[in-house]
Amino acid sequence: MSLSETDDPIEMIRHSGADPQVLGRIWEHYRDRLRRVVRLRLDRRLQGRADPSDVLQEAFLDFQARAAEYAQKPDMPFFLWLRFLTGQRLQLIHRHHLGTQMRDAGREVSLHRGAMPQATSISLAAQLLGRFTSVTQAVQRAEMQLILQEAINALDPIDREILALRHFEELSNDETAQVLGIKPSAASNRHVRALKHLRDVLKSTPGFFDKDRE
Repeated sequence: MSLSETDDPIEMIRHSGADPQVLGRIWEHYRDRLRRVVRLRLDRRLQGRADPSDVLQEAFLDFQARAAEYAQKPDMPFFLWLRFLTGQRLQLIHRHHLGTQMRDAGREVSLHRGAMPQATSISLAAQLLGRFTSVTQAVQRAEMQLILQEAINALDPIDREILALRHFEELSNDETAQVLGIKPSAASNRHVRALKHLRDVLKSTPGFFDKDRE
């Protein structure tokens, strides 16, 4: 049974005494959003060695262990806290499997008191490709993905993160600003600028924004 719009997960935790069944219900409600976060940020070198389900399972155990303490004194919005726990687990899995190779990927972004691996241009391009075009030919898709990756790489790292947070993690502008430690007005301005840059690049590329193309 999923949560309703009027359900407050923090109050549910408090009133239930962090009952395991209640915690499980809350987690299930947010699982799909958290899975998108992990899929976007899990290092591609870990394919076959780590799975988003592994990260989420570990994060759920952290949630169970820390829910009661958090509910007594919540210091960040609830979903951002779940995202924080998930980000910590993702970092640990990266370090476990990659070790010193983490420096190769090594870019991280501020996440309250921790850090989260950045969404890479490869991950973002793969996600964006399906939204901008209906091209089905493998060669054409590969060519367009490279174009997208180059356009995304040209963005400031924070602007890339804003696209990931707003469009794939579905955070609000205020939540995005809080995650990145910037003012909401700055997050909004950067979002508009990043979208304009991508649109300008893609408008000159045949096939993008063409939903009728086979």
